[in-house]
Amino acid sequence: MPQSLPLIDDYRSLVTEARPLIDTRAPVEFAKGSFPGAVNLPLMNDEERSAVGTIYKREGHDAAVRLGHELVSGSIRRSRIDAWLHFISMHPDAAIFCWRGGERSRIVQEWLAAEGVVVPRIRGGYKAFRRYLMEESLRLAETKGLLILGGRTGSGKTLLMDRLPDAIDLEGLARHRGSAFGRYARPQPSQIDFENALAYAQIRHDAEGYPRLILEDESRNIGQRYLPPEFFARMSVSPVVILERSLQERIEITYADYILYAQKEYDEAHARGESPFDWIETMRHNFKRIRKRLGHERYARLLGMLESAWIEQQRTGNPEGHKAWIRALLQEYYDPMYDYQIEKKKERIVFRGSEEEVREFLNSQRP
Repeated sequence: MPQSLPLIDDYRSLVTEARPLIDTRAPVEFAKGSFPGAVNLPLMNDEERSAVGTIYKREGHDAAVRLGHELVSGSIRRSRIDAWLHFISMHPDAAIFCWRGGERSRIVQEWLAAEGVVVPRIRGGYKAFRRYLMEESLRLAETKGLLILGGRTGSGKTLLMDRLPDAIDLEGLARHRGSAFGRYARPQPSQIDFENALAYAQIRHDAEGYPRLILEDESRNIGQRYLPPEFFARMSVSPVVILERSLQERIEITYADYILYAQKEYDEAHARGESPFDWIETMRHNFKRIRKRLGHERYARLLGMLESAWIEQQRTGNPEGHKAWIRALLQEYYDPMYDYQIEKKKERIVFRGSEEEVREFLNSQRP
């Protein structure tokens, strides 16, 4: 087999060029976390990998390699080669990797070369690339000027973030709206996937030449995912801009997000078999999660308002009744928490205003 098959160690270019990646690790490894856009086309499945690992511990490297070749042979080998070839035909600039860029990805690379297809593998594999991403994420968090966009629940911070070229949407990366009612129909990424996606976003943001990064004001946790400690620490000392809206505007934005968009999303995900939950079940669960903070009386009242609005929506097809409990939730639950949190940040606030005023301020502050 060729001894000079290409290696890639320019990790930054893998990110900035959005290089298609083939993860040759077993599905159980891939499920724990991989890189944005990577596809799992393993050399060995979970059972084969487990058997090889057992032999490796008992009899050593050579015996493990022999078993691996026995398990992945004949029609199994052919089907896996065909899967790699098909992906590469669709993505000629693809690269491959395994855990450390060693045995598995080298074998894949050699088998493909025997088919006349030369594909590079990542030097050091997943472990080296992941280490680069975490180090670069920390470096950029420490050196990049951060500006935090804050505001009450329903003020449309994410909507504004989508219009800012130098912003990164943390909630989008985490697939969660960042509140007790923020769960999407699709599950959140693994913690590793979230961290890798954040690093990718930071590196691409840096490659665009933006000297400043705008982030939405978040707690350390976004749903069940958490921001890297050093990253969150930098956010916690950065200047804050407050987006202000009237209560009625916030109700309408929350209604569109929590009701109209969310119901459509849950219905579509449920129909595709991607989510076992219905929207109403999720909302009931969300209220139950904050039951202690609401107190028994308020919990019962707000839950009753939700149920009444849902019954009315089922009867008439009109979801407008949900605005009543949204108003109460904003005023009685979210706003007091916001007032408490913003008091602790008041020394960091550099501007307050409407969406138009905030955009003008941000534009004026760009170097």
